[in-house]
Amino acid sequence: MKTTQSKDGTTLAYDIHGSGPALIYITGAGCFRKFKPIEQDAKVFGTAFTVYNYDRRGRGDSGDTQPYAIEREIEDIEAMIDTAGGKAHLYGHSSGAVLALEAALRLGGKVDKVVLHDLPYVPNEAERVSYGRLGETVRQLLDAGRNKKAMKTFLKGIGMPGLFVALLPLFPGWKTMAALAPTLAYDIALTQDLPPVDRAVQVAVPLRIIVGEKSPASIHEVSRQLADAIPGAGLVRLAGQDHMASPKAVLPVLSRFLKGTFSQYEPG
Repeated sequence: MKTTQSKDGTTLAYDIHGSGPALIYITGAGCFRKFKPIEQDAKVFGTAFTVYNYDRRGRGDSGDTQPYAIEREIEDIEAMIDTAGGKAHLYGHSSGAVLALEAALRLGGKVDKVVLHDLPYVPNEAERVSYGRLGETVRQLLDAGRNKKAMKTFLKGIGMPGLFVALLPLFPGWKTMAALAPTLAYDIALTQDLPPVDRAVQVAVPLRIIVGEKSPASIHEVSRQLADAIPGAGLVRLAGQDHMASPKAVLPVLSRFLKGTFSQYEPG
C-alpha cells in the first residue's frame, strides 16, 4: 500500500499495477481498492497501463475528512494525478464516472483522455423522484446502523443483478464493503440529479462513453444524452456485458481510445 495526501490533508491509499501510460481508476459506490472485482480490473488494465487504483475518501484505507463535498473528491483525483506525474488518463465506473466527468471539466490541463463507464445520473424527472425515495430509505437504514441492509438495498435499487447482490456476502471483502456503507450518501449526492448536459458541452479533453449492453435502461439513456452533448464523444456498447462488465471486455476499448492500439484481449 502507498499513500498520498489530498489538498485538505486527507490520506489517500492506493496500489499501482502494471506499466504503460498512467491511468487513474475511479471506482463506484460500495467499492474499494482491495475488493476482489476491483483488484481484478486493475490487474487486467495493468497489462496495458500503469493503473493507480485508489480508495476514494471514506473507503478502505483512505481517510474521510468532513464535511463531504464533490470538490474534495475532485481534489483527491488531482492528488492522484500529481502522484502519477502530473498528467494522466481517467477511467471512471458508475459514480466514479460522474467524478471523472467533473474532473474533465475542472482539471482539464492535467487530464489526457477520459473514459466514462455506465454513468448513473437519473435520466428524467420521474426517476429523479423514485431515486430520491431510494436515497431516503438508504439514509434511514444507515441512521439505524443497518449498514449491510443499506448496501444491499442501494445496489438492488440501482439495478444491480440480484444474483450478484445475493452473493456479495461470500466475497472476502464484503465486511469492508458493508462497513463503508455510510459513503453511499456521497454517491447518492453525486448521482441524484439529471445529467449536466449544459455543462458537459464545455468538456475540452478527448472523452469516450461506454455502456454495458445489459446495463439498466436508465444508464443507456443518460449515456446517450451525454454522448450527444459532449463534443467528439463517442458511445461504445459492450456486447453481452452488464454493469459489472468483465475487465477483458473493457480493456480493448481503453487501449483503442487511450493508446490508439489493440490489447491482448481484443476479440479476433
